[in-house]
Amino acid sequence: MLSEESGGAEPGPEDGLRPAPASSTGGPMTWWYRWLCRIAGVIGGVSCAVAGLWNCVTIDPLNIAAGVWMVLNAFVLFLCEAPFCCQFIEFANAVSARADKLRYWQKAVFYCGMAILPIFLRFSITTLFGNAIAFASGVLYGLASLGKKGDAVSYARLQDRRAADEEKQSGMLQGERAEQ
Repeated sequence: MLSEESGGAEPGPEDGLRPAPASSTGGPMTWWYRWLCRIAGVIGGVSCAVAGLWNCVTIDPLNIAAGVWMVLNAFVLFLCEAPFCCQFIEFANAVSARADKLRYWQKAVFYCGMAILPIFLRFSITTLFGNAIAFASGVLYGLASLGKKGDAVSYARLQDRRAADEEKQSGMLQGERAEQ
């Protein structure tokens, strides 16, 4: 599976070899959190697929529509998070590489939005629990977009600077009033 453009010498983006997320995607994630997000996406895809198929075994058209959407969610989650599960699809690695370039908040909105739509189509326990893990995957990416928690020392310094700036501004305002 070597890239054809490079003459077969170097692996390309289609090979499934992904670089580490750049700092433009919301900051670097730790390896274990990246794996947690990926595993949540894969498990969310499995739960969406199983619950979606279960939803399709009915005569209610809204249940069938919600089930089909859930199976589509599972397919998209597998394409984005685990392209090795879709080796029979030619464009799977290209879609996965493009999804890896998305910022974390964009992935969060996309995954959560995909998970909410079937619940709006037909609210039932199957759609609720089937999409819960896919929604949780979106929440994990949303938390990753917030970045790491700041330490108490830098927060205290920031508060001291703000207090000093406010004192300077209030002193300048009082000085201007005294001149007038």
